[in-house]
Amino acid sequence: MKKIAIIGLGYVGLPLAVEFGRKYPVIGFDINQARVAELNAGHDHTLETEDDDLQSVLNQKGPIGLSLSTNIDDIKDAQIYIVTVPTPIDKYKRPDLTPLIKASETLGKVISKGDIVIYESTVYPGATEEDCLPVIEKVSGMKFNVDFFAGYSPERINPGDKINTLTTIKKITSGSTPEIADKVDALYNTILLNGTHKASSIKVAEAAKVIENAQRDLNISFVNELALIFDRMNIDTNEVIDAAGSKWNFLKYRPGLVGGHCIGVDPYYLAFKAEALGYYPEVIRSGRRVNDDMAHFVAGKVVKLMIKKGLTILNSKVLLLGVTFKENCPDIRNTKTVDIVDELQEFGCQLDIYDPWASPEEVMHEYGIKTMEKNANIYAKKYDAVILAVSHEQFKDLDLDRLTNGNKSVIFDIKGILPKDKVDGRL
Repeated sequence: MKKIAIIGLGYVGLPLAVEFGRKYPVIGFDINQARVAELNAGHDHTLETEDDDLQSVLNQKGPIGLSLSTNIDDIKDAQIYIVTVPTPIDKYKRPDLTPLIKASETLGKVISKGDIVIYESTVYPGATEEDCLPVIEKVSGMKFNVDFFAGYSPERINPGDKINTLTTIKKITSGSTPEIADKVDALYNTILLNGTHKASSIKVAEAAKVIENAQRDLNISFVNELALIFDRMNIDTNEVIDAAGSKWNFLKYRPGLVGGHCIGVDPYYLAFKAEALGYYPEVIRSGRRVNDDMAHFVAGKVVKLMIKKGLTILNSKVLLLGVTFKENCPDIRNTKTVDIVDELQEFGCQLDIYDPWASPEEVMHEYGIKTMEKNANIYAKKYDAVILAVSHEQFKDLDLDRLTNGNKSVIFDIKGILPKDKVDGRL
């Protein structure tokens, strides 16, 4: 029976390790000692894997099951390596392949003849074969597609989604040779309920993944631009979308902040590769510009509404509700709510930030922003302005009267979930 090593135990790697651990001997590897210690104790703070599921596969008896380690020696006897490390962008919004390159260097130290390396991390087309595999060749001294082989099967994890999970989605697979493609496809089909789509090449699979999120980014950028236009016309964008949505083939995307590890990042990977080939992707770039500017628009709109009500902006008390990049999950990666924080602090506002899902320690570590504790009493004082940034379930029954000074305060609903007659503005 093949032994599988999962490199990276985050939102993507852990669910994969648990599912494969039900049917194969699996070793999960991560350089983050605190993360491995947490998981070995039977808890996943990302909430992507239920603690009972994690504990059951960790305690499984016999040849199959999951073990976790930070020791590179523990993955040397695997025959299949699956890489699930992050692929972020740097401060200049360029692809940062550092985690992938380092993971590839690690694999070069442990890989043996005949082994298969499968990448799941989102990249631009060509990255696996042009950037990652040469690193393995250099470190290992072995020849790609002669001594070792590769596959690419992009992740489709949607944080917080308990319906479209790893086992219930259809997954793209590919391989560096037709035979390896068949083996990779068969491997994933042992844990999937809805099968796979086997792509003709690794590059096709890479391209398919990156355009999934670029398409969604562009659709949202369109309605965000509509929100900017309709704001000048004093028209409610959500009402317009509801009206247009009465047509059978209209897609009801909503305006909002576009962050996260996928939609707010992947288009930059595709644009980077296009520009490297001498083509400037105007549509992709323009969509990104619109979406990246929405936090600036929201902050400016809130300040204008406050001024109209005669409020003094300097030292005003503002409550921001939500800091994760989406609702009902603790994921703060590439969240755009921090851009609202930066803008309002530049105006001199005094912010309280509350999120019942996000870890205050993690937010401080990643962004240097202090947030209220998860069990904090948000009704302890009145605010000049309240901004609902994330539509967590806990925010749907807010007592707005207890948070504000009545009509003297501003309530801005980015997500459009509060009663319209209770808010002063929304996207």
